[in-house]
Amino acid sequence: MQNTLGTHNYYVYIMTNKVKTVLYIGFTKDLRDRVYNHNTPDPLSKAFTAKYRCFYLIYWEHYSDVQIAIDRETELKKWRRSKKDALISEFNPDWKFLNDEI
Repeated sequence: MQNTLGTHNYYVYIMTNKVKTVLYIGFTKDLRDRVYNHNTPDPLSKAFTAKYRCFYLIYWEHYSDVQIAIDRETELKKWRRSKKDALISEFNPDWKFLNDEI
């Protein structure tokens, strides 16, 4: 059996709304495609990102191990807002929308 360690891509990411008051934390195997899907929601969707208009990528982390990525997503979701804000600010000090940079 071939060893495929390190050949997989998993992402934990944070999306926000236009005025940066709502945060959504997610996990995906394809960050570019996932951001695109957040930006083209079904008009009848009841999804959190559609409801709160979280269409703007402001933070992401890359992992090769799926379980580490899932655990990290779970960890970030438990954090206080202030701790999430600090993490985003360290990665993206101006909270620029990164949709076009991925």
